[in-house]
Amino acid sequence: MLLPQSGVECLNMPEDTQTPTEDKLNIVMPPTSILAETEEKYEESDVFAWANNLFEYKDDLVLELFWINKNNVVYRTKTDQSLANQMQPLFIDNSLELVLDAAENGVPVRDFSDGEGEQGVIYRVQWKRIEKLKEVMHWIRTQESEIELFAEEEHDLKRLKGVLVRVNHPKMNKPFYIIKAISGGQMLKGQGTWMVNGKVFKAFEAAALKIPHEAHMLVLEQDLYVFNASKLDRLFSYDGKKNSIAEKKVRDIEEHYRLSFAEGLDLQSAVVGNKSLINKLQNIDITGELTQEKLLDHAEELGVDLMADESGAIIIMNQKDLGKFVNLLNDDYMESNLTGLRYEVIKKKPLKPTDSDDILDAGS
Repeated sequence: MLLPQSGVECLNMPEDTQTPTEDKLNIVMPPTSILAETEEKYEESDVFAWANNLFEYKDDLVLELFWINKNNVVYRTKTDQSLANQMQPLFIDNSLELVLDAAENGVPVRDFSDGEGEQGVIYRVQWKRIEKLKEVMHWIRTQESEIELFAEEEHDLKRLKGVLVRVNHPKMNKPFYIIKAISGGQMLKGQGTWMVNGKVFKAFEAAALKIPHEAHMLVLEQDLYVFNASKLDRLFSYDGKKNSIAEKKVRDIEEHYRLSFAEGLDLQSAVVGNKSLINKLQNIDITGELTQEKLLDHAEELGVDLMADESGAIIIMNQKDLGKFVNLLNDDYMESNLTGLRYEVIKKKPLKPTDSDDILDAGS
């Protein structure tokens, strides 16, 4: 088989295995206890009604802070009374003002699946579709008694990546949650950190954290409202636009190909929360030209071990089989006509025509 005329960055593919490594296409399943939660029928929330109604409760809101670290571990927080007057300005007022301004200016609310990263739009997604946020919400909603109290000497301020505030009121049926991403640049500790008191500089012996003022995210009932998409991606590794494209590609794949999955596995669940697989799906063009039979024949030519059942459906038993299937769809396996070696292509870059190609084209 001749290599196509393109620049490619490849990994040599050993003869006995032609699949991506597990960490590249790792299918992360949520904990069993999360799966066991009762599924609620989805009902769309109304963020504009939330903003209007919040004024009734604003004076008596109860705010409770939780920290989220880089491993998605949740910690309870103990705050000093001196912070009481800062809580609502930092965590409530900015989100409330943003939503009220949006209502006044006719800013729409859209699901990620409906848009292409437009400006001037409040995006919404069901929070249970975001695996890392789903884990955090599970801990707070069902296992709060097991959450440790954050202590700097044990848990390290520098490892925090986000803060979640649960907001309650006796007359509210359910709490809502304000979420913000935080970065290392907003923390102060260690050698070289100084503080000034009047005219005197001295070593800063504690640790400090600056909470960002701008609004990032709001959890309202079953929805997550996203005011800053980059913060969502940083905190929970969820790119709304890419996930929307991946979901559409999954539907296209299911329409064009017959797949047979092991029990408990399906294409949609494999995609959810799998950043590597989501990135792969961005570039796949599903057309009728690459039929099921052609794909299986191509796999056989390359020695890619992809099996079909008696009905001809492609068998997907695990993440390795899924990796093979996705790579075949994306034309990521090649055999060099020069050396006979097989490769997994990890990056493709089309070559520009050479001068001789231009001359030939002109002559024709």
